[in-house]
Amino acid sequence: MSKSKPTRYRTTNWCSYNASLKKRGSLTVWFDPAMVWEGLATGRRGRRQSYSAAAIQTCLTLKVLFGFALRQTTGFVESLLRLAGLAWSVPDFSTLSRRQKSLTVDIAYRGSDGPLHLLIDSTGIKVEGEGEWHARKHGASKHRIWRKIHIAIDEGSLEIRAVEITGNDVGDAPVLPALLAQIPEDEEIASVTADGAYDTRRCHETIAERGAQAVIPPRKNAKPWSPTSPGAIARNEALRAVDRFGRTIWRWWSGYHRRSRVETKMNCIKLLGQRLMARDFDRQIAEFHVRVAILNRFTALGVPLTQPVT
Repeated sequence: MSKSKPTRYRTTNWCSYNASLKKRGSLTVWFDPAMVWEGLATGRRGRRQSYSAAAIQTCLTLKVLFGFALRQTTGFVESLLRLAGLAWSVPDFSTLSRRQKSLTVDIAYRGSDGPLHLLIDSTGIKVEGEGEWHARKHGASKHRIWRKIHIAIDEGSLEIRAVEITGNDVGDAPVLPALLAQIPEDEEIASVTADGAYDTRRCHETIAERGAQAVIPPRKNAKPWSPTSPGAIARNEALRAVDRFGRTIWRWWSGYHRRSRVETKMNCIKLLGQRLMARDFDRQIAEFHVRVAILNRFTALGVPLTQPVT
């Protein structure tokens, strides 16, 4: 029996998508002269901060986009301000490093017209250690340190709606409740799609508590659970469907194949750098959140619309 040919797709909005790709390189997308650059009074005792959180995030955004070190970032921002004719001072590298540790990054998203369809995945990203070529030739070093990043994207808008960063010793399933907790309670979730690593009772119960459908393939050696809760009942129904129709049919029937979109988003994250530059864990969180804000901004500028070619 011959294999079916893979489906080919055609981009239907190439003109607008091409324009959005060009906009990603425009500095005007990342720098707004109308922003509040200086720090505002907080009403608390002590001297107010010299720079606003928006100013710090702007500098760190340019740092991540162009792969600069902190000192190079300050020089780049100084030249940008001179070209814009603005007499603003620029935070030095020590100020950027200090503020990055406690920075709350503003991650914008457009939202969906209807209930959310969340796609969840995780991957590892390097923090310290030699490159892959060095590790293959000389062996892995004990100083190779990784972090694990967990994201949930909205299938409709393709924007990242929830993000967590942990050590590499933390599994996938324990993080799912924290991801769903980042979605406001008044925002309806229709479905949560994840791989078999999330096939645990706690994950199914957390999804059921939000009134959502869990699209999670049962493990190959899965056994029915005691039907004592909505999450267990829904999982047993998926297990029976897999046993009766097979995994391939269940994947297409349930829409599990849509999870490839979150894997594509993971690849986009790695395109901004194969490792995190910060060494402190709190600064690593801020650095990764800046990446998320950049990707959401890229997505808001425009995404391709495709249709299968017959």
